Amino acid sequence: MVTQAKIGILGGSGLYKMDGLEDVQEVYLDTPFGKPSDAFILGNLEGVAVAFLARHGRNHHLMPSELPFRANVYGMKQLGVEYLISASAVGSLKEEIKPLDMVIPHQFIDRTHGRVSTFFGQGIVAHIGFGDPVCLQLATILEEAVESLQLPDITLHKGGTYVCMEGPAFSTIAESNLYRSWGASVIGMTNLQEAKLAREAEIAYTTLALVTDYDCWHSDHDHVTVEMVIENLRKNAINAQKVIRETVKRIDNTPPVSEAHSALKYSILTPPDKIPPETKEKLGMIIRKYL
Repeated sequence: MVTQAKIGILGGSGLYKMDGLEDVQEVYLDTPFGKPSDAFILGNLEGVAVAFLARHGRNHHLMPSELPFRANVYGMKQLGVEYLISASAVGSLKEEIKPLDMVIPHQFIDRTHGRVSTFFGQGIVAHIGFGDPVCLQLATILEEAVESLQLPDITLHKGGTYVCMEGPAFSTIAESNLYRSWGASVIGMTNLQEAKLAREAEIAYTTLALVTDYDCWHSDHDHVTVEMVIENLRKNAINAQKVIRETVKRIDNTPPVSEAHSALKYSILTPPDKIPPETKEKLGMIIRKYL
C-alpha cells in the first residue's frame, strides 16, 4: 500500500482523476493551513508511487479564489512529494497557440489580489529566489515526455509566460490585449500561488498548460460555446494523462537535481532562537532541517 510518494500531480479543470492508478487509496489530511481541496489519491502509476489531488475538488466545487493553496502544497509535502506536476486549463494569448495545444511556461505574471502566497509570517521571515519560478530541469523532462508521445494534431510550446488572473470572471478585451502587449502566452487562474508555495516547500514544480480556447482578444472567441470548451477539456484530460504517465516514468528513471530542493538554505532571515515555538511547530515539515 502506498503511503508516501515523491511525485505529486495537481489536476485542474477537466482532470479530476488519474486513470491507470493501481493500489489506490484515498488519504484525507489535516494541515496547519486547513483541509486540502479533496482527498489525496495515492497509488502506483506505471509502477511509480504518486499522489494525485483534484485542485478544484472532484466535483469542481471550489473557485480559484477559494482554493486552499497552502493546504494543498503542505499536504503534498507531508506525503513526501519532491516533484510536483500541475496540469491546468488555460486560454491562449497568441495566434500560434491553438486550442488543444500544450504549453510548458517558464514564467508567470501575477494579476491576483488578496491571495496568501506564502507559508511564512507569524514570527518568521523568508524571501525565496523566484526569478525562475518553475524548475527548469523538471520542465525539460515534461517537454521531452510530450515530444516522445508525438500526439496527433497537438503542438508543444516550450517556455512562455502564464498570466495568473483572479477570476472567476474572464478578462475584458482591454485586459486581454494588455497581456498580449506584454508578450504573455496563456492565461489561467491558479498556478502562480502553487509555484510560489512549492518553492517555499522546496518542491520542484512545473506546469503543463492545456489550451481550451483563445482568450477574448481573438475573433474566434465570439463563436466559443460551453459545449466546445467542455469537449476540449475532455480531450485535454485524455492527452494530459498520457503525458503525465510518461513524465512520471522519466522522473523515476532519472530524478532531476533541482535548486528548488534547497530553496530555503539562505532565505530565512529570522534567527532560529527568535522564531515562536508555535510557528516552528506549524512549519515543521518545511523548516525543520534549517533549525
